[in-house]
Amino acid sequence: MLIALIKKELLALTRDIHGMGALFLMPVIFIVVMSLALKNVYDAPRPASLTYAVDARDTGEQAKAYATTWARSHGEPVPLPADWPERLRAGSLKYVLVLDAGLSDELALPSFPTSARVRLLTEPGLDGNLFNTLKAELAGAAGELKARAALSETDATPPKPGASMADLVIAERHAGRGPRPTAVQHNVPAWLVFGMFFVIASLAGLFVQERQGGTLARLQSLGVPRSTLLASKALPYIGVNLVQAALMLAVGVWAMPLLGGDALSLRGIHWGALLVAVGAVSLAAVGLALVLACAVRSHAQAFAVGPILNVLMAAVGGIMVPTFVMPAVMQQLAAWSPMNWALEALLTVLLRGGDVAATLPHVGRLVAFAALMWLLAVVLFRKTSR
Repeated sequence: MLIALIKKELLALTRDIHGMGALFLMPVIFIVVMSLALKNVYDAPRPASLTYAVDARDTGEQAKAYATTWARSHGEPVPLPADWPERLRAGSLKYVLVLDAGLSDELALPSFPTSARVRLLTEPGLDGNLFNTLKAELAGAAGELKARAALSETDATPPKPGASMADLVIAERHAGRGPRPTAVQHNVPAWLVFGMFFVIASLAGLFVQERQGGTLARLQSLGVPRSTLLASKALPYIGVNLVQAALMLAVGVWAMPLLGGDALSLRGIHWGALLVAVGAVSLAAVGLALVLACAVRSHAQAFAVGPILNVLMAAVGGIMVPTFVMPAVMQQLAAWSPMNWALEALLTVLLRGGDVAATLPHVGRLVAFAALMWLLAVVLFRKTSR
């Protein structure tokens, strides 16, 4: 009986061309667009490529040395135009360094500064990361000049002209056994989760159609258990989710390099952990879809509530907006989102090189959520089918 019902659901799915198109094409489009748009988000900011000018109001030796040090790593400045405030406001000039009077004296003193002598004025739309990088580099350059001035007053060996405190630190993202972090490594699992949860609208729509057409009532009159009816609807969509996952991974591995993006790397990942994570995400997504299907009463409700719920969970759960840029309150709220659990489970495998044990905290939450949704769907179905 269950096999026959599953065949019926698969036949209904094949006839829902628009619904299937949304389930498969929509996440592919998001992966391609967002991965290309955020391609350089994991690369270091490039302040050296920014057009800038220097307004040198201090002509002392230390101020000149400061400007020379800056030009060595950021390129030569353009001549300061007379209308630089307007050009800065318009964005044709990215930033201006104003070296105020007294900078040379301040840099020569063996003490910390007590007032600002360097002003960084940027165009309004400058990226926040670049803004903070420039500010930190300006402070670092001043610190090095102060250090050189202090060392020149001692018997210590003078530093080499090209030496820098930056040589003391080497920075890299540690991914363990996993691949190098890229926008694709983040966006594929993020929009894969979004696409898998998008079965909410499709499943609910077909459920409402069968309820209104009397199919569900006839099946129940023939003695088909409610749990069997729900299972016959859940299992095909679990299969759809698995096909979605395979397609999204294939897009990341083979399609993204052809479109100019980075390739999704599956090197060194734990395949068992990936299957466990995808399975848990699918159970949670289909469980939530069953609850919505049993709760709504019309196609309008199914196709309005489903997508809205999906988008809200994606926004809160870190799919659309990364959690690390959220305020603390929103980060705490994201920790309660099933989509966030799903995303973290997949990132643990695809980005951090985790094994099955590493995914268990998030997988456990997803499975518990799926079980709760299944029980709630049974209760709602029993109540609405009386």
